[in-house]
Amino acid sequence: QVQVVESGGGSVQAGGSLRLSCAASGVTYSSKCMAWFRQSPGKEREGVAMINVGGGSTYYADSVKGRFTISQDNAKTTVYLQMNSLKPEDTAMYYCALARWCSGTWYVPIAYRYWGQGTQVTVSS
Repeated sequence: QVQVVESGGGSVQAGGSLRLSCAASGVTYSSKCMAWFRQSPGKEREGVAMINVGGGSTYYADSVKGRFTISQDNAKTTVYLQMNSLKPEDTAMYYCALARWCSGTWYVPIAYRYWGQGTQVTVSS
C-alpha cells in the first residue's frame, strides 16, 4: 500500500531555513504528482508547492514564491521543500500529498488521494 512520510519540521527564528522531506513508498508508477500543503489552527489547508515527479514542473503559492523550493531526488521517491527566509506566518502543520495525476487545481486538497501525517513548522519572531 502507498505510504507518505514527512520529516524535517522544527522550530526556527524568523529569517531562518528548514528543509522538509517526503518519502513515498508502495507506489508502482514513476510519474506522479506530489505536493506540500500546510494548515494552521482555524484555517483551511492550503497548497504551498507542487512538483510533477517525472516531468519536473513545479508550482508555488504566491505567498512562498522566491522563498520556498520544491525538488525531487533522482529515484523519484522523495521530494523536498527547502524553506528560506521563513516568517512567523509560515507557522503551520505541513503535509505531503500524492496523486497519480497532476491537475490544474494542484492546490486543492481533494485532488490528492494519499497524505502523510504532517510535520510541525514553527517560526518565532
